[in-house]
This record gives sequence, structure tokens and C-alpha cells, in this order.
Amino acid sequence: MAPLLDVRDLSIGFGSAPPVVAGVNFSVSAGETLAIVGESGSGKTLSCRSILRILPRTAQLRRGAIEFGIGSARTDLLKLPSCDIRDIRGDRISMIFQEPMHSLSPLHRIGNQVAEVLTLHRDMTTAEAKKDVLATFDRVGFADPERAFRAYPFEMSGGMRQRAMIAMAMVAKPDLLIADEPTTALDVTTQAQVLGLMKDLQRDTGMAMILVTHDLGVVANMADSVVVMSKGHVMESGPAPAVLGNPGHGYTRKLFAAAPMIPKDAIPVPPVEKDDLILELQNVSKTYTVRAGGWRAKKQVFACRDVSLKLQRGKTLAVVGESGSGKTTCARIALGAEIPDDGSRVLFRAKANDEPVCINDLSRSEKIAFQRQAQMVFQDPYSSLSPRMRVQEALTEPMEIHRIGDKIARRDKAAEMLRWVGLNPDMLKRYPHAFSGGQRQRLSIARALTLDPVLLVCDEPTSALDVSVQEQILSLLERIRDGMGLSYLFISHDLAVVARIADEVAVMRQGVVVEQAPPSTLFYNPRHPYTKALIAAQPEPDVSRPIDLAQVAHGAGSSASWPDQFRFEGRDAPDLIQVEPGHKVRCHA
Repeated sequence: MAPLLDVRDLSIGFGSAPPVVAGVNFSVSAGETLAIVGESGSGKTLSCRSILRILPRTAQLRRGAIEFGIGSARTDLLKLPSCDIRDIRGDRISMIFQEPMHSLSPLHRIGNQVAEVLTLHRDMTTAEAKKDVLATFDRVGFADPERAFRAYPFEMSGGMRQRAMIAMAMVAKPDLLIADEPTTALDVTTQAQVLGLMKDLQRDTGMAMILVTHDLGVVANMADSVVVMSKGHVMESGPAPAVLGNPGHGYTRKLFAAAPMIPKDAIPVPPVEKDDLILELQNVSKTYTVRAGGWRAKKQVFACRDVSLKLQRGKTLAVVGESGSGKTTCARIALGAEIPDDGSRVLFRAKANDEPVCINDLSRSEKIAFQRQAQMVFQDPYSSLSPRMRVQEALTEPMEIHRIGDKIARRDKAAEMLRWVGLNPDMLKRYPHAFSGGQRQRLSIARALTLDPVLLVCDEPTSALDVSVQEQILSLLERIRDGMGLSYLFISHDLAVVARIADEVAVMRQGVVVEQAPPSTLFYNPRHPYTKALIAAQPEPDVSRPIDLAQVAHGAGSSASWPDQFRFEGRDAPDLIQVEPGHKVRCHA
């Protein structure tokens, strides 16, 4: 039986340069999942975009055929008129893009954007479309589908925006779903649930799926077959058990070696000899007032409540939790970008033995000086880099604001930062759109380091990176931290990354810290149901060890289903108590 999609001898180039995708072949049948794996810039996303013919204007489809459909309905997508390919996009073939903020309109509500797929391709009424959209929002993990329907993209966290993109692609139940890093911005529990949802939809509808990812654990849990790409060429392909179990190409083995994993055996962390705190959050809370429907109706949302954290100088404090748990809000409060509720205190000590300064009480000029010492790497590199500024301007702008060096010194510093993050200084004249998602994230890291800060707040800094580049960035961050005494407040949903880089881990859920301990304790003796769900949801690159969705659903579900010791409703949460030295759990004594 012919496959639903068959890509043959695909070659794509730009200008007179050699092709960036050369002789690529792959196919996928109805009901099957093909995973395309490779480093950032390997050509995997470009190959998938050619299926929907949404390549950059300067791209040249130099050779190849892309046949789609079954029997007499089969056609070469590269030869279809533009009007016909538009009928296929979003209806028979949907795509989940890597960067939701770039793909969603900032001027329209999320629900209306998702419902548009149904009103255009299914001729549904507005009410019918809304009913289907709300059901899909519930399935992809929105706690309040009605609120999500009314929200604008900028009112959502990165993970929530990605869920909306997944809902948009899946709501019409397409024949083929192309998922370009669909779970990159999601915490591991939501990722597990979304992967399970995709499998359910695939089983119910016979949908084929092409999964573009750098996460080999996701590949092991989802893929029937695997294509490994590097520099525009296919290095290896075959059934998932064969490729993952016994990779034949050296490049595939290199990807496996670079993949971060939670260590099998606990690695003891040396105790802190004395307190030398660079950052301390004391009883930090943040309440937002949002629309709740109607003309004047308003509702209070508690982003975080009574969060107390201590970051030792030269160490890494990791904060993990689901999207919307309040971890990014805490990070923004730590940098003075958000004003916390009354009674909250954020203390900062630039140097050892300095008197602490309260970030809440700083004047405007004092806050500017503080921001030179504390920088942030954002989750979404596309929105944090101006599309109108060349890389050189983006990297030298912080130095100009703080009046550091002259023009030549700033350019030299920018070039040095690019080398640190593994990019070529020749790229200084390019614009952000000329880079892949992973390369843009490296640019964001370089920009944050140009001021030589002492505190770096990293909000999902490696989420958009493939495993080999992720390994380079983590090694770079560790080298800078240890060599310069830099301190990190590290926000991540990837427990394998946290297990590697963190000295202390705080787990957040529904705005509160539910468990806190060093990695050597947290990952091998978790006490809280939610922490256990996070660990169970971590995908492993082993087809014989699938994610335990039942345990994930129990721990990541409603707190009403937890054992009595941990259960709480609304704001009535038990205290965070110490159950053993250095190990705190939120539970009833």
C-alpha cells in the first residue's frame, strides 16, 4: 500500500549557494508516526515546510516530488496551484510551529484564532466552532478553557501559547499532522499528556504524523520510524527500535551521547559551608486582576503565594513546575520586572558580605545599576530579539545603554560573546530571522552575558535547542558559573537538565513551592505526588520504557485526588515543612 506522504529526492537551496537540503527521502503512512531528528540548522524544519509550500521567498525548490493522498486523490503538492494548496493547509495537513508567539496574531483572541480553522474548512457556525475549541482546549490541558478562549497571546505563558498552537493544529482532525518541536515549551507533565492526546487522536482518526524534535525521549515514546538529518542530508533512517536501540551512524551515536538524562545513581552534593546569599525571596506573593467575562466583572488570579527561596553565590537554584505554576513570575519579581504584593521582599547582595538591598525599594537609577548586575535569558528568543536590529546592534545595545566602552570595544565584545555560545562572529551583520530557533536562543544568551552580570536568571534557556547544542550551552553555563562565580536562577521543565546543572531544586505547583531539596535527594527520594509525576513524565530514549501516563495523570491532576497528607484546595495549602535535613515538603504534619 502506498504511503500517505512520500517525499523523494528533495533539494532546496538559496541563491547560487550549494543546496541546504540535498536528496532527502522519507515517507509516512496513515496512522504512523515518523520522527525527524537532527541538530539545529540540519534542514529538518525546511524539509517539512516544503510540504505545505511555506518556504521563505528566496528559497528555491530545485528538485524533488512530494506526493500526498491515497488512490485517485493522490497528487504532487509541489505542482498544485496556490489556491488548491491553501485548501489543504490547516484542513488535511496541519502544522504545529516551534515558536507560538511568532505564529499567533497578537491582535486577536486565542479562541477566535483556533475557531477560524473550523469556520473556514468545516463551514461551522461560530457557536459550533466554539464548542469544539473549548473541548480541544480541555484536552490539551487548559485548566480554564473559557478563560483561555478569551485571552490574547501576550496574556499567556510560553507553555500555554504552545498548547493553543497544538489545539489549533488538532481541532480539525487532519489527515497529516506536522509537529515541529510541539512540546518544546511544555513542562514534562503537560508534554506527557499532550503526547498521549496525539496518540489518542491518531488512533481515533488514523492520522499520520511527522514529528520534528531534538528530544530522543519523545522519539522513543512516539515514533514508528526515524530519520536522522545533518547538514541537509539523511544520515540514517529506519524503524525506531532499530535506530534507537542500535544506531549505525556515528552522528546518531553522537546525538545519544549528548542527550541529558537523570543519572541512575544519586550523586552526592557537598554541603554548603556557610551562607553567602546573592538572592533571597522572602514570602513573595503576586496577585493579578483579570477580566472574568462581562463588561465590568473582574477576577483575582494568584500567580505565586508565600514563595521563599535562597540562592547561594556561585550556585544554581532551579525552579521547575508546570506552565502557569508561577515560576516565571517569581523570576521576574527577582529582577524587579514585576512588583510583588505587600509584605513580599526580594534581597540582593552584589558582593559577599555586602549589606542586602531590597529590590522592591530601589529608585529608578539604582534599579538600572542593579539590572547591569542581573540579567535574564528569556524563553522565547524570537520575541526577545528585535526583528529590525542586526545581531551586532542587539548585542551592543546593552553596553550602549550602560555606557560601557567605545564602538570598537563593544563590537569586539559582541564577537567574543558569539564565540562563547558557539556562533561565528561573521554572523554579526545578519538579522534574527536568518537564524534557526536554536541559534536565536544562543543569541539571547550571548546578549545577556555582554554586561558581565553576577546573577543570571535563565527562563527555559535550552528548551529550543537540539541535544548537541544543548550540551554545548550547558557546558558553557557551567564553565562560566564556575570560572566567574556567576549565580543562576534556572527555570526549566526538563528534569534531566536540572539534574545536571542544579545545586538546589524547588518544585512549584499552583503558585506555591510543594517540594525543595538538592537533586541527589529530590530525584531519588521524592515525597510529593506532583514531584513523582514530574519524574515519571520525563521521557527516556528507550522504546522499552514508555511514559507511565497513569502516574503522571494522578500527580499532575487535581490536588483533591492526592493523599490526605498533601491535599489542599484553593489557597488553603499546608505548610512547607522539613522532613529531613535539606529536604522540605508541603504537607500536613
